[in-house]
Amino acid sequence: MQRAPTFLAATVVPPPAPFDPNRMHSVPDGTGSAGLAGSVGPTQPMEFDMHVRPLLLAALITLCPGQRLCFANAQDAQTSPALASAATERNKATARRVYEEGLSQGRFEVPYSPGFVGHGRNATFSHAEGMAEARGWRSAFPDLLVDVDLILAEGDLVSVRWTARGTNTGNGNGLVATGKPVVVSGTTVFRFESGAIAEEWTSGDSLGLLRQLGLFPAGNPGATAAK
Repeated sequence: MQRAPTFLAATVVPPPAPFDPNRMHSVPDGTGSAGLAGSVGPTQPMEFDMHVRPLLLAALITLCPGQRLCFANAQDAQTSPALASAATERNKATARRVYEEGLSQGRFEVPYSPGFVGHGRNATFSHAEGMAEARGWRSAFPDLLVDVDLILAEGDLVSVRWTARGTNTGNGNGLVATGKPVVVSGTTVFRFESGAIAEEWTSGDSLGLLRQLGLFPAGNPGATAAK
């Protein structure tokens, strides 16, 4: 989990351009000394905006060339767009690991949120059920390799277009070994929460898989039945 930005560690810039001292007024501060105009009392809002606010901002940030706000700790105090971009890239990398490490290598180490919900074609599934199915595919296709063909992200969503290749030399997910090679493509959309997968919608070419394995007749079902 990332730490909150360390804003107070920012480098202090030189004070803002000098202002007209004639505009300063003596404001009692309870000790007999005079305060900066507008620093106390409700009667000087304009002076507060002109002088106190720039000083407060100068204590927190440094105005760098190109009008960028720079902080002493660049990793902890990035701008909001930069943080969003980093989170998006992290989510994309995690989604890619589902296929390149999990399904292709059997290394199921991707983080999932405790309340994960998966959405299949006709039903939802839990994380445990999803992992069982993934291991079932690895059992039915020991040489399974899944390539990420396309990956897109927006906000907390990542969409992956994938292609799976393998030879059905084992048993798993209700399939018995046929020795036949298959190539199947599909699309999965992941939703992330704090870097973990919280929800998933997946769709693959199940019909094409069965046809390649010889478990479903190819062509026109009516014509096949008539023969």
